[in-house]
Amino acid sequence: MIDKAKDGEFNPFYGTYVSKVPEGDVLTFLQQQADEIPAWLRSLAHKADYRYGPDKWSLAEVLHHCCDTERIFSYRAMCIARGDKSPLPGMDQNEYMAGARTDERTYESLVAEFEAIRSATLALLSSLSPEVHDNEGNASGSPVTVRGLVSIIAGHLAHHTQVIKERYL
Repeated sequence: MIDKAKDGEFNPFYGTYVSKVPEGDVLTFLQQQADEIPAWLRSLAHKADYRYGPDKWSLAEVLHHCCDTERIFSYRAMCIARGDKSPLPGMDQNEYMAGARTDERTYESLVAEFEAIRSATLALLSSLSPEVHDNEGNASGSPVTVRGLVSIIAGHLAHHTQVIKERYL
C-alpha cells in the first residue's frame, strides 16, 4: 500500500495531477487504470490521428507521451527509493515528442507499450518497502518523495484521460 502524497512531497506544478488521485492506496488506483484504460484506448483507435487543434498532439502522441512520462517518473521513484541522492534531470515533453517518431508506430503498439510499462511500474512500486515511501530526492530541480512520484504517475494518466474525454471525443 502506498498512500496518496500530501502537499510538500512534490513540486506544486504537479498538484493538478495529484488532485486527480483518490485518497487511499495509490497502487489500487494504478491497478484500476491498468485494468480499464487499455480497452478504452483500443476503442478509440479510429481517432488515433485526431488533433483537436492546430499544433496539438494527436491522440496517438498523447498516448506516447503518457508512456514516456510514466517511464521517467518510475525511474525517478526507483532511484530515490534506492537512496540515490543524485539530482535527476527534467524532461522537455515537446523535445521528447519531437524525437518520438510516433507516426512510424501503430496505435495498437502504443497501447501494448502502455500495458507493458504499467505492468512494470506496478511490479516496481509494489516491491517497495514502506520505509522508502518517505525517501526524498531531487528531480527537475525540486524535492520529491517516492510517494509523491507514485501519486504523480497515477494523476498524470488521470489528467490525460480527462483531456482525451474533453477534447478528443
